[in-house]
Amino acid sequence: MEHAGLIEGEEQTRGERGTRRVYHVTPAGETAYREWLASPAEYQRVRDPAHLRAAYLENATPDAARAFLHAHIAQWEGELSQFQGQIDQIDQMTSTMLNRRLERIPAVERERAIDFKRFAYEGLVDRADVEISWARRGLDLIERLERSGAWDDMLAASAPE
Repeated sequence: MEHAGLIEGEEQTRGERGTRRVYHVTPAGETAYREWLASPAEYQRVRDPAHLRAAYLENATPDAARAFLHAHIAQWEGELSQFQGQIDQIDQMTSTMLNRRLERIPAVERERAIDFKRFAYEGLVDRADVEISWARRGLDLIERLERSGAWDDMLAASAPE
């Protein structure tokens, strides 16, 4: 981005001996940013390894399937906690990155910036909630299959003779 002229960097002193490189958006970068915002989103097909694995859980043992789903829940509960933490920081105005951004934009745009930042994290919270709910439904499915004996039938049918 710096080579393309979209940002420019400068060295700043950090402590007694250290330095860090700080970047600033150039006018060309601002133009490119506005064009990117106005352009249609480029969606890519989701290739989620967890959902792919779930499609083949009939070949796992019930314990392995359960362990997989519990790990999925734990992963997304961690994500949920982080996303909710970001919302809390936005609400309490303690988000360092957001506060830096707000300092650089006109006062009339600040409330809108806060609202859209919160909106983005609310979407991530919703995604995490859906992943956790999906994995819990998978745990329920395992229990139903075990109670009905269907899991034993599936494993017996797929076992080598």
